[in-house]
Amino acid sequence: MGNCCVTPKTDHEENKKKHKKKQNPFSIDYGANYQNGGHKLSVLKEPTGREIEQSYLLGRELGRGEFGVTYLCTDKESGETFACKSISKKKLRTAVDIEDVRREVEIMKQLPKHPNIVSLKDTYEDDNAVHLVMELCEGGELFDRIVARGHYTERAAAAVTKTIVEVVQMCHKHGVMHRDLKPENFLFANKKETSPLKAIDFGLSVFFRPGMSHEGERFTEIVGSPYYMAPEVLKRNYGPEVDVWSAGVVLYILLCGVPPFWAETEQGVAQAIIRSVIDFKRDPWPKVSDNAKDLVRKMLDPDPKKRLTAQQVLEHPWLQNAKKAPNVSLGETVRARLKQFSVMNKLKKRALRVIAEFLSVEEVAGIKEGFQLMDTSNRGKINIDELRVGLHKLGHQIPDADLQILMDAVSITLNLVLCTL
Repeated sequence: MGNCCVTPKTDHEENKKKHKKKQNPFSIDYGANYQNGGHKLSVLKEPTGREIEQSYLLGRELGRGEFGVTYLCTDKESGETFACKSISKKKLRTAVDIEDVRREVEIMKQLPKHPNIVSLKDTYEDDNAVHLVMELCEGGELFDRIVARGHYTERAAAAVTKTIVEVVQMCHKHGVMHRDLKPENFLFANKKETSPLKAIDFGLSVFFRPGMSHEGERFTEIVGSPYYMAPEVLKRNYGPEVDVWSAGVVLYILLCGVPPFWAETEQGVAQAIIRSVIDFKRDPWPKVSDNAKDLVRKMLDPDPKKRLTAQQVLEHPWLQNAKKAPNVSLGETVRARLKQFSVMNKLKKRALRVIAEFLSVEEVAGIKEGFQLMDTSNRGKINIDELRVGLHKLGHQIPDADLQILMDAVSITLNLVLCTL
């Protein structure tokens, strides 16, 4: 999407729009059409039913994203608890948005039951929303669990990496490219020490034809989270190898607490990814085993043809002997970095929640486009006073506490989180 603050359109501009002969189906505002009494939007091909309330009792909110809200829900008959992701149809503005939801459901249905992939139980669709009833994961996020344990070792990092790559292998085997592998998309099923780690989000995943060569089916859409994108994604010519790269980034973070490719702006991060220079000098890398560093190098090979496949990663000596990996603590510095990284991700989520709560889709788009107007010095960042004034000009009165949350997230997550939504 665009940048951030826009001036209102004139009547003349609006009239010009109305007299356009053709309309791009990918730009049709399906949400507005639906709200204005147009056709009833149908998203899912074969939902379980229409009225989720007949079978489930929706409870407290568990999380909130750009398109919807996740609630705790209880099966009225069995009393079993699940997570219900409710996607508002008002948020599905284009054909692309609608297709994304359909594809996510199809992918979750097609993937076989796996101990490390969250399962989809039921799907419902009414006039206002699409409801996905999924396995509930109450064990918390990956980094939070690591930080809480205190003693963190290379062996623990190997166990987590093995799980993540097994998920990648399963997806690729069944023709699914995840495209958004990152620590936040993995949760523990429960609070037990032995709890399995589960992949929870397939919102950016796509089908591909497995078994094809590197010159086979290619994708061009730039999607994912900046830190974890492979070079070929930025070059708009990629295949399933991107998932191994993202898993390699996660492994690097697990071993040292910071991303391998970092900068203060998204452009800087992209340039660092293209350069693909890996730093093995900073603490704790000197005390990390050579086998671990070798696997990182091979997963982060900028040439997808030379990069290891998921199967080859699992066959690497470091993961083959995961239980024999060094059990010496990686140090308090790594643990502290992981805690900071976790805080950064939580701030970003809070920022998204504030945006979703106070602003409509149209208002968010307007703020992004106006960001450049606020950023008079072209620094790629704005201060809280500039943000307050810019929002005020657009007629948005956001409380200072929530404004500060936005500013914290902006400054910590690449200084431009508002422009990455």
